[in-house]
Amino acid sequence: MAAADLQEEIRSVGERLLLKLRALPQAEPVELVAFSIIVVFTVTVLLMMMLVCSCCCMPCCCLDRRVRKIAVLPLRLR
Repeated sequence: MAAADLQEEIRSVGERLLLKLRALPQAEPVELVAFSIIVVFTVTVLLMMMLVCSCCCMPCCCLDRRVRKIAVLPLRLR
């Protein structure tokens, strides 16, 4: 039952988005700016997620942990 509700909700959101996109050419400048900001924000978040995933999963970014360790020596008191 919950899966059907989720599917119906996603379909509803998609239809509302499509309706907004169809009305966009006749929209006021304020609506165009708001829509542009939302699109830029969404694209930025998706690009950042792809960048993080690609950096974390690529073997060239993951160096051997033993190589990067730096020995810490105790401070001498004077």
